[in-house]
Amino acid sequence: MHPKGSCAASAALLVISGVVTSSGLHAAEQELAPVVVTATRFSEADPRIAANISIISRQDIRNMPTQNLPDVLRTHAGIDVRQLGGAMGRDALVDVRGFGSTATSNTLILLDGLRLNPADLGSIIWSAIPLESVERIEIIRGSGTVLYGDGATGGVINIITRKGRRVLASAAGEVGSYGYRAADLSLANSKDGVYFDLVANLAEASGYRHNSQQDQRTASGRAGVQFERGQAFVDFAAYKESAGEPGSIFSAAYRNDPRSTRSPHNVSERDGYRLRPGVSYELGDRLAFEAEFAFDHQQLVARYVSSFGATASDRVRDTTSFTPRLRWRHDLAAVPSETVLGFDYYHGEVTSNNTGFADQGAEQTSTAFYLQNVSRLSEHLSLTLGARRQRMAQEARQDAYAAFFSPAMKGRASRSRSATDLGLAYAQDAWKVYAKTGSTFRFANLDELFGLDASFNPVFVGDLKPQQGRINEVGGSLRLGSANLRASFFRLKLADEIAYDGNLGANVNLPSTRRQGAEVEADWRIVDGLQVKGSYAYTDARLRRAPYADNAIPLVARHQAGVQLIWDSGRPGTYSAAVRHVGARRYNGDYDNAHGMLAGYTTLDLQAAWVVKPWRITARLLNALDRKYSPLAGYSSFYNDTYYYPADGRAFFVAGRFDF
Repeated sequence: MHPKGSCAASAALLVISGVVTSSGLHAAEQELAPVVVTATRFSEADPRIAANISIISRQDIRNMPTQNLPDVLRTHAGIDVRQLGGAMGRDALVDVRGFGSTATSNTLILLDGLRLNPADLGSIIWSAIPLESVERIEIIRGSGTVLYGDGATGGVINIITRKGRRVLASAAGEVGSYGYRAADLSLANSKDGVYFDLVANLAEASGYRHNSQQDQRTASGRAGVQFERGQAFVDFAAYKESAGEPGSIFSAAYRNDPRSTRSPHNVSERDGYRLRPGVSYELGDRLAFEAEFAFDHQQLVARYVSSFGATASDRVRDTTSFTPRLRWRHDLAAVPSETVLGFDYYHGEVTSNNTGFADQGAEQTSTAFYLQNVSRLSEHLSLTLGARRQRMAQEARQDAYAAFFSPAMKGRASRSRSATDLGLAYAQDAWKVYAKTGSTFRFANLDELFGLDASFNPVFVGDLKPQQGRINEVGGSLRLGSANLRASFFRLKLADEIAYDGNLGANVNLPSTRRQGAEVEADWRIVDGLQVKGSYAYTDARLRRAPYADNAIPLVARHQAGVQLIWDSGRPGTYSAAVRHVGARRYNGDYDNAHGMLAGYTTLDLQAAWVVKPWRITARLLNALDRKYSPLAGYSSFYNDTYYYPADGRAFFVAGRFDF
């Protein structure tokens, strides 16, 4: 349905943002100057890439009434975040440009350039990225496949952490609704070229729903040494967390008791660590080299009890990567140019020892070469050309399981795909326009390799084709006085999109799909001390061929909008209010579009912060209107009912931070 007033009404919610008082403006400028983005896999001051890029600064994060990192991301246009409950953001799905249930496989999350997306269907470990450690977040919408490879079809989100360039020590504590308690400790120093930045976090909560208790322990940071032409460093993180798994509830329970659970005894424990040494070195005035070697380990132990009996799983995942690259500034036919040439190696392995079903294992090795060239055709006009070639070799096995007369399974497959980019950007001091076209791909992840045949025997899904497609996009930005506007319009067509089809009970290549839409962000400093921000995204995501021709892709809202108002009183206090609207969506798995719509929702979040040095006190009221809603819901043909993952109700938090 397309009500005539819907687009206009949603567009009226457009945003606006500016900076707070003169002191707040000065602080933000210090944090953002110079603005750098990693749209080239090297830190650049305004590389003039043809792309829709948003920067969330450290000051922006402090001004947002948000509790965790996924909450911060959902404030920007074209990003939907589906949290399964809890103040810690555990297992939150971040969806850029409308991928629904496969969001994690199509939105690439980076931490200082390191891929966080797992090789299987596991979730991002958000607890290993404390908000206190974040310096800024870079959002690059649209396919980032050429530079970053598999899994970047919707876009790339790069979380940049602080790198200890100054002496800092702070301690913070927080308490809140549903038994929430947290403590943070930060320590940083830099002397004679040697630096370190450490953050430790403890948090626990009893949870909004029954059996939704959570706790987490994390430590992360970087240590490094700078020398005349570069630096060497080591990034590290370790985490341990446990949680109840309340799961979904059916429609009657959702209406009458959204805090209930069907799984009062399901629990999971997860722990792991990440280690990444790296180096950057200027080989000359025009040639730079960077490389990182990373190792990521995680163990997930889960226990489930249902009417069918008790099961348990001990799952271990290891990932190794090596990512060297060169940047060469040169003249190409007398045109000033910059070329980035790189190689990516990733190896992922998953083993699962199970009680109640068969043991499994899978691994994959990915190798890729990529090149991107940016040429300044004139003072204002830039041309971007890029290409990647990637090969993915995968294998999977499942042991025989006598209890279900299930035979053993083993298989392997190897696939290769290419991607290209072409973009033009024209920039003046106060405005910029761009246009780009490019191709993209995604390989099946390790969990998607497992399937069942018509007799429910295990099979290796080696015939799943890589998803591939093309994106076309135009956009630009405009600055008028203290107001800034950014907009983009895109169309993405995919063939062989990989998804789970509940009607078939299998991972499949969907018929042709198409996503098209618009994203707008604006900011405006109305007067000194008063700032307003906003965003609006229109996304039309559809299947294009039989048997689901012209049906909407599940879990993708056509309209999303947000408005944030920030007021600096000129005294120690800063106050903010944020309204977020997500429109109605089809239920998860409902490719037939036969089971109605999951209701949209609008939330209000409030925050007040007072700075009386060395103290900073923050109070937040989230979901202030106590709106009952479900960011994720689906339809079960087995039970012939819809199921829901209710969001938390109204919650209040108070935090205090002391800077030594």
